[in-house]
Amino acid sequence: MQHSGSIPKSFIEDLLARADIVQVINQRVPLKKAGGTYKACCPFHSEKTPSFNVNPQKQFYHCFGCGASGDSLKFLMEYDGLSFVEAVETLAQMNGLQVPREQLTPKQKEQQKKTHDLYDVMHLVAKFYRQQLRVHPQAELAKSYLKNRGLSAEIAKEFVVGFAPNGWDVLEKGLKADAVLLQQLVECGMLVQKENRYYDRFRGRVMFPIRDGRGRVVAFGGRVIDDEQPKYLNSPETPIFHKSYALYGLYEMRQSRQNFEQILVVEGYMDVVSLAQFGIRNAVATLGTATTNEHLDMLFRQVNEVVFCFDGDAAGLKAAWKALDLALPKMIENRSIKFLFLAQGEDPDSTVRKEGVDGFQKRIAESMPLSQFLLDGLAAKVSAPKGSPEARHQLVVLAAPYIQKAQGLYQFLLAEAFAQKLGLPTWRLEKEMGVRSGFATNQNNKQPTKALTPSTQIKSLPFKLMAILVRRPYWAIAFEADLLTALVEDKRQEYQLLAQVVVLLQQHNYLIDAVAQWMLSSGWQATWKALQDISLLDDDGFLRGEFDFSFVKLATELKEAQLLSAGLNDSALADLDKFLKDLKN
Repeated sequence: MQHSGSIPKSFIEDLLARADIVQVINQRVPLKKAGGTYKACCPFHSEKTPSFNVNPQKQFYHCFGCGASGDSLKFLMEYDGLSFVEAVETLAQMNGLQVPREQLTPKQKEQQKKTHDLYDVMHLVAKFYRQQLRVHPQAELAKSYLKNRGLSAEIAKEFVVGFAPNGWDVLEKGLKADAVLLQQLVECGMLVQKENRYYDRFRGRVMFPIRDGRGRVVAFGGRVIDDEQPKYLNSPETPIFHKSYALYGLYEMRQSRQNFEQILVVEGYMDVVSLAQFGIRNAVATLGTATTNEHLDMLFRQVNEVVFCFDGDAAGLKAAWKALDLALPKMIENRSIKFLFLAQGEDPDSTVRKEGVDGFQKRIAESMPLSQFLLDGLAAKVSAPKGSPEARHQLVVLAAPYIQKAQGLYQFLLAEAFAQKLGLPTWRLEKEMGVRSGFATNQNNKQPTKALTPSTQIKSLPFKLMAILVRRPYWAIAFEADLLTALVEDKRQEYQLLAQVVVLLQQHNYLIDAVAQWMLSSGWQATWKALQDISLLDDDGFLRGEFDFSFVKLATELKEAQLLSAGLNDSALADLDKFLKDLKN
């Protein structure tokens, strides 16, 4: 969809001017007033000290921890998982405005109306199934099933759980569908058309509506209440439903307004609802499909740690390997993937009932890291006698495709783990696998190691700023071009090194891996270690204060040096005064 071609730019600007960003965010993340701004723990990364700031004057938010920032539309896109157009529509609805359209062809207008109509139809179906659970004679079996699974009326209502009676034309008769509605129900995947007859796709099932980021029903999952097969039945792909982009329970998880540090991915929607009943609100489920790249991107937009919960059978292991394969290139910054395997015949619902919430949470805490699963899993596939050269060679061959997919520092750490198991130098294993992380050092080709002396490290403003940037890389955004130029022109080693660190961060999306790789491969190993080892309280408020103080002091020092070299006249003094005022603002 062409955003600029369908929604006038002037409307978007007017919408942002009318919107209250505090109201938009506070409906999703509870804010606390702090002077002229509002604060909260960031919804985009895990933290204990609030570093997420909302400025009502500038109608802008910024997190000093992870660097997330933007306006009301950006927040809706990131937090609710909406497209740009969906975010505009949501914000307009919140402000009682109708989104105007321009430059749409008659065909585009028809398609747009058709899509909106399908959302309305699915809302109607969800309402109908919900009513059937309350009043239909056949619903007693469904109610008994839900009661036996321990679902309360409140949870069933929150997830809009319903019931599809056993019949071929229940929807057609119940909704009094005319020809237009019948065709829409087919397009939504709720009816199957054969010649001139229409049949209900879902019959005799407990129904779970699947909602998108805006809470709109886009599909259904149906669970049998007897021994019929298939046990689970999902809606087919439709114009408004794409399985690769859908995670059951993600909308409900967001609505719980809790700041989760991890998400648990389970296999069935009944598991999601049952876990919610026990107060475990961070579970989502894929919908009859293996994990996709889109799923992982959606998950990592919410949290840094994802735990996949699978059956310990062959199918569960296959699903785990698929998730691992897709996750390897995405293992950047402080992301983590873990695997939790349950005994055959068990699922999260049955496990939490047997072991209680504490027992289940203990299992999650002890789940297997991706690296361990990869190492143990590949070792188990080696057929040669354990410890033999053939076995070690087989492990190298098996591991190579996986390590090649990993990126940066994580690639090196994986290679290092396999090298230790094989008793090889990491650089030798990397060479054999055709990867070069830049972190492993060939002992026969060492570069001279550079380092800042301890006395320089303690007294140096650049070193202090680098130490903070190692912990908060996004803060490198504060360094503008003129300041970087001044750092580069300064002849002191640590000033030029700071400039290099900042440039690397700005050029590589503020990923600290880029700095680590460059330092470790360019002879700055000792300095890199010193930057990590320096004692700094890992608290956003403390680090921000230290950064701001050191940054202003450094910038002032460089500016004064520039003016002194140019000669201190009245114009230069006025320039310095203006510079200092701008810096403090």
